[in-house]
Amino acid sequence: MKPVLINIGFGNVIAAARVVAIVNPGSTPIKKLRQEAKESGKLIDATEGKKIRAILVTDSDHIVLSAINVETLTQRISAGEEEKE
Repeated sequence: MKPVLINIGFGNVIAAARVVAIVNPGSTPIKKLRQEAKESGKLIDATEGKKIRAILVTDSDHIVLSAINVETLTQRISAGEEEKE
């Protein structure tokens, strides 16, 4: 079975099955989570210097920063899951 890959911006993709959560970057707990990931070497910045619009949390505790809106990423994952079926 072929894994569903989701475009998270600027030619970067992530396996949809590995994503646990997609959250807005503005809250204090999420900022703390992002800082902890940076300190432990588990932060992946896929924004190309653009504004962070979504943070993806993976099942391996990696934090992925994206310049794509949460709603857009959610739609892409939903569309990918429908194609898989």
